[in-house]
Amino acid sequence: MSSISEAARDSRPTRIETALKDAVRVAGPPLLIGIRLWASVSLALYVAFWLKLDNAQWAGTSAAIVCQPQLGASLRKGWFRMIGTMVGATMIVVLTACFPQDRVPFLGLLALWCGICAFAATVFRNFASYAAALAGYTAVIIGADTLGATGGMTTEVFMLAITRASEICIGIVCAGIVLAGTDLGGAQRQLAATFATLTTEIMERFTRMLTLAEPQQPDTQPQRREFVRRVIALGPVVDQAIGESSQLRYRSPILQMAVHGLFNALDGWRGVAAHLKQLPEDKARQNAEIILRNLPLEVRPASESDVPTRWMADLITLRRIYEGAVRALLVLPAGTPSLRLMADQTAKLLSGILRALDGLALLIEAPGRPLPSSRGVWLTVPDWLPALVNAGRACITIGAIELFWVTTTWPNGATAITFAAISVLLSSPRADQAYATAMGFTLVIAVAVPLVAIIAFALLPGLETFTAFSAVIGLYLIPVGTLMARSRQPGMFLIMSANFIPLLAPANQMSYNTVQFYNAALAIVAGGGAAALSFRLLPPLSPALRTRRLLFLTLRDVRRLAIGPVPPRADDWERRSYGRLAALPDQAEPLQRAQLLAAHFVGGEVIQLRHIDQLVALGPEFEDALVAAAQGRSAVAITQLAQLDDRLTSRAGAEPEASLLLRARASILALSEVLDQHTAYFDAGAVA
Repeated sequence: MSSISEAARDSRPTRIETALKDAVRVAGPPLLIGIRLWASVSLALYVAFWLKLDNAQWAGTSAAIVCQPQLGASLRKGWFRMIGTMVGATMIVVLTACFPQDRVPFLGLLALWCGICAFAATVFRNFASYAAALAGYTAVIIGADTLGATGGMTTEVFMLAITRASEICIGIVCAGIVLAGTDLGGAQRQLAATFATLTTEIMERFTRMLTLAEPQQPDTQPQRREFVRRVIALGPVVDQAIGESSQLRYRSPILQMAVHGLFNALDGWRGVAAHLKQLPEDKARQNAEIILRNLPLEVRPASESDVPTRWMADLITLRRIYEGAVRALLVLPAGTPSLRLMADQTAKLLSGILRALDGLALLIEAPGRPLPSSRGVWLTVPDWLPALVNAGRACITIGAIELFWVTTTWPNGATAITFAAISVLLSSPRADQAYATAMGFTLVIAVAVPLVAIIAFALLPGLETFTAFSAVIGLYLIPVGTLMARSRQPGMFLIMSANFIPLLAPANQMSYNTVQFYNAALAIVAGGGAAALSFRLLPPLSPALRTRRLLFLTLRDVRRLAIGPVPPRADDWERRSYGRLAALPDQAEPLQRAQLLAAHFVGGEVIQLRHIDQLVALGPEFEDALVAAAQGRSAVAITQLAQLDDRLTSRAGAEPEASLLLRARASILALSEVLDQHTAYFDAGAVA
């Protein structure tokens, strides 16, 4: 017996073995990312050296930039990097062809092009924004070679453009090969799980609110605000998922509609919650019980633990149940505008969940799933002013450094221009974080310089083979890549990896000139410092100012909507207002977020009332109320809406006119409540 117990004791893992296994499990994935970064850069440099390209560093740099911890992000970034590279290379060829012998207009238009790219990088989102920035500094990279060391022109711009574009594309392709061979990707599964969790939690919180309907019920506004934040955060994850799948890329509008559906669901929840607060206790409880009875048990999750998995297991059946619930609520016999309002807003919530389920069905490739229309999603710009400010800053910054370069004939001035353009273009879309980003870019490069110097002058001179060279650069790239995956600030280590190769400047015939190395490093740091200084001299719009502008622009659109002759499509209004909601700074106050959501709600109700007015004329009181609201006279508008409601109450009509009139009265009630709750906002800048 003792021998058996001793053998069992011997077979159990020791504490050291357990600790080693835990360490491998924790450190394994980040270490793999570091190895992947090193392999991508090494492969790109090997191919560039083998092809005997004159500036192989841009191949290695591109591979380092593209190599992200997430497969989808890497592939998506590589695709947009190719687009930006081609656009920038084409532009610099056009500029050189137009001004072959005159460098003043050439440099001026090059600075203007960087301003245009900064504008586009601010207007676009995610990887499209990156492509716009890349189009700007790619032109600067090629233009710097075109102008030589001190600004002199050369006629070889076309070949330089082809060479630089080829080097960058080699880096992108090599990184893609390494990533595709070592990572199966998980963004699509992650996005599907997020959609399932969000829809489950929204329905669970909503049904709980109806169950506890009473004046003392907890305020659900903080919960809705947190859901809005989580839905806004879906944007980058959607882009990563699209990067992993060509099918998702083809049907990407469905995913965008799914995100808007979640916003729509929260808007319907807001409408019900706001109305419940206005009702007496017994009436609130009675209406809530009626709505609950018309919600199938399948859409009322009792817990949050296993419901997302269960929903994904039978998604098509669940979708049919939701469709039936929406139809039941829309035709629910409602004797009062109050109940009609709650039924319609609940139907809006369920319709939003349905759109989210369409996106979920696409992600999990549910068999027999419906294929909704994949109508393209047009770009919406919440506010043009930040983009114009960024464009002016980029143009002035690049122009000032160009002038300094030409005036002083600094041999490394072209390098300073290049890295100033990189920093200012990539930092501009980050709004109030732009200065910190540009300053971090400069400081991180300054920290990397001595590390690269050790590799360049202490380790590489004694080596002769590419294998040995690759092993040495791995001493830098693998730890940096590992830290990039583990750090809460991966951007810092991305800068360290992306600027390693430009600092090292590897070539088929290495040059170990310390003066040249430190001059180039000084130019890179100076360029980054100039970009950071530009954000101090011409700072981005403050969060408070951006918030006030978004509120003002949304209110202006609501007023135009109220007096406009033709109502826009509901989808167009959603896209515009949700874009502003996503652009709202994190520093915005809860009241300001509530005001923006209220403006979106008012716009939706006005659109619905205008469509009803086209079917059953609501009368002159309706137009008078909308004019009063557009003039910032909410009290007058509320009074006129009450008069309109009284007239519609006495107006007899057969079906379907009676149902339309009741639905109009429900929208009038909802509109009056929102105008009363946010009178100060809707009356801002009232017409005297």
